[in-house]
Amino acid sequence: MNNRSSTSLSFGRRLLSVPVAYWHAAAIFLAVSMFATAFLVIAWLRSTQSTAVVLLVHPLSAKSAASVYKTCASSGSGLGKRYLVTGAAGFIGFHAAEQLRARGDVVVGVDNFNDYYPVSLKRARAQVLADKGVPVVELDLNDQEALQELFRLCSFTHVLHLAAQAGVRYAARNPFAYVQSNIAASVSLMEAMRLQKPMPALVYASSSSVYGLSKRFPFTEDDPVTQPASLYAATKRSLELLAHTYFNIYKMSVTGLRFFTVYGPWGRPDMSVMAFARNIVDGKPIRVFRGPNNTELARDFTYVGDIVSGVMAALDSAPLSADPKFPPTYRLYNLGNTKVHTVSEMVQTLQELMAMKAMVRYQPLGATGDVLRTNANITAAHAVLGYTPKTDLREGLREFVKWYFDYYGSDGKKRPADEVGYVPD
Repeated sequence: MNNRSSTSLSFGRRLLSVPVAYWHAAAIFLAVSMFATAFLVIAWLRSTQSTAVVLLVHPLSAKSAASVYKTCASSGSGLGKRYLVTGAAGFIGFHAAEQLRARGDVVVGVDNFNDYYPVSLKRARAQVLADKGVPVVELDLNDQEALQELFRLCSFTHVLHLAAQAGVRYAARNPFAYVQSNIAASVSLMEAMRLQKPMPALVYASSSSVYGLSKRFPFTEDDPVTQPASLYAATKRSLELLAHTYFNIYKMSVTGLRFFTVYGPWGRPDMSVMAFARNIVDGKPIRVFRGPNNTELARDFTYVGDIVSGVMAALDSAPLSADPKFPPTYRLYNLGNTKVHTVSEMVQTLQELMAMKAMVRYQPLGATGDVLRTNANITAAHAVLGYTPKTDLREGLREFVKWYFDYYGSDGKKRPADEVGYVPD
């Protein structure tokens, strides 16, 4: 008998000599460990289902791929520029894509069509764009395989990144959606961008929310932004820092735009102007929040047409990425109106233009992450981009009211099924 056989026989005899009680204890320990592991896995799965949804990999459909390829193969304005607009079925993304196409540019949109607010409005926007020659591909930016396929189909020169999980108050209920959509998806996009040769320039949407608890008015780009008041604001600030990282490491041309309370036609139903208009039509009370000592909330309301003019200027002036002759730049600008109005002033103007009476109910501002006041200093945007907002609140609300009754009917109540009974956070 060789040494290996002798060792194995000796080990087997020692195992047989172990008391039965020890075997029972080991079996119980193993069963408990397996049960605990299974419990933790199930708990994790349930928590992810209730807080964030990660889409499985879905390569582009043949129809979407053909549409993207056909669009990118067109000459457009003849300048050789091709724009990818993320969040193209969203409020600002829709207007920006429409404006780019109106001047003859090649534009492809993407959107995940999530149900944070009624999807029918997003579908309607996407249909308008499709009718004008802008395909809007249903794609989640976290789906890296589909995203890379998109970049293989079209060599984009510019990426306008407007896709995001919006809303300050909703973040308190579903924080993981913000991390997934505003941080992880942005990294996924910038990874796809840096791998494309030549690398496209990036213009992305940030928010006035990043100024958080700052008491310095008006907000200026070089103000400290280290005290976010909401998780939404924290994710937007994270995007700014991540974008700077890609600029620093990969020489990506990056321009960030901090938007201030955008409103106008095709607006988001969760935002105050549209939500208030719906309640006025329905004869329901409007909630207007007040801060300490009955302080009125005040906002730098900015018309979407003015915002888009700033977006276009940022795209047109964006330097090339990784250009050996001219170093790329990292730019950051406020896009606001500069004139601040209280929410009550906005409601007063809105009800006058709608020729309907609003029922206002004031209530204390809870711990939702809302700030009391926003106000933009646009000196830098004016100097570099030529950004000059031209639409005052009354004029902008007049355009919104006109669209509202065109879209929802003369009584304002002709709503798609998914908008019936919709109540924003």
